[in-house]
Amino acid sequence: MSLLSSARRIVVKVGSSLVTNEGRGVDAEAIANWSRQLAALASEGRELVMVSSGAIAEGMKRLGWATRPKELHELQAAAAVGQMGLAQMYESQLSAQGMASAQVLLTHADLADRERYLNARSTLLTLLAHRVLPVINENDTVVNDEIKFGDNDTLGALVANLVEADALVILTDQRGLYSADPRKDPNARFIDTAQAGDPELERMAGGAGSSIGRGGMITKILAAKRAAGSGAGTVIAWGREPDVLLRLARGESIGTALLAATPKLAARKQWMVDHLQLRGSVKVDAGAAVKLRDEGKSLLPIGVVEVQGGFHRGDVIAVQTTEGVELARGLANYSASEARLIARKPSSEFEALLGYAAEPELIHRDNLVLR
Repeated sequence: MSLLSSARRIVVKVGSSLVTNEGRGVDAEAIANWSRQLAALASEGRELVMVSSGAIAEGMKRLGWATRPKELHELQAAAAVGQMGLAQMYESQLSAQGMASAQVLLTHADLADRERYLNARSTLLTLLAHRVLPVINENDTVVNDEIKFGDNDTLGALVANLVEADALVILTDQRGLYSADPRKDPNARFIDTAQAGDPELERMAGGAGSSIGRGGMITKILAAKRAAGSGAGTVIAWGREPDVLLRLARGESIGTALLAATPKLAARKQWMVDHLQLRGSVKVDAGAAVKLRDEGKSLLPIGVVEVQGGFHRGDVIAVQTTEGVELARGLANYSASEARLIARKPSSEFEALLGYAAEPELIHRDNLVLR
């Protein structure tokens, strides 16, 4: 059975050589084909995120450059030019399938900074809730060597972690993973299933296979390892395989499946439980305790009677009874100073108290684990 058969939220990453037909410019036919498949999956109630390479390659084509430049400012210029064509193509092809889309550009700094990470997460989840398909790329026009992801395979894995995807699909110009480079070794064995993070996979992987893109099979293996950290399995498959996404979703075995050792929910909860040093805590009244413990509800500020510590938005904090017994822990949507202002208050008063209105929950149930 395919990883995608039961996956509700899926991140699909496509490489430069596929998007730009080996550097000859944005491939309208290929993007139309993926858009058709994405629309079909969306009609089944699945949530899709697209991570697309191709901006630099499209910019090179528009600027008449035959080889990828080495100077950072030239790469950034190519990305700025190419991003226009790439976004326009996805918008037009997804629109033709009745799907709304959004362009999202990210840098490593966006995901390394706590506030920006949460803002990016909130934006993407809001887009998905409104049935808008985000098309994500690295913001190549502003990055430098210190903050570049380096390849969009890594970006795909980080996005899978960010939105808590069930599965990551990496579409490439190879059938999947082999025990050796099949272009050089006729005895190379195809690997249909393996455990993400297996060191043997990294040993098998070769170098980059395309002059257009930057990643090789090693970046895909490392991306699968990263995605598995949040419980997402990864499929590496040939992007021009007919109806590859639809067939994977129907349970067909295509490409290489790299399985996550820990299920998504368990991985996330274990991460929160493993926080030995918490930045703070909140105490809740008896009514809130019942809703958390017995009804599986989110923690609303109106049920908070005391805020302790100096935590920031995005920190893991403890939730305690008025006697100090820990009920749960989870990710705070507000800082300690903000939580003190909105404690015992309904969400209708948040804007007047804080100057803005954000999430109605102090801790959303998806970001909370009972103790």
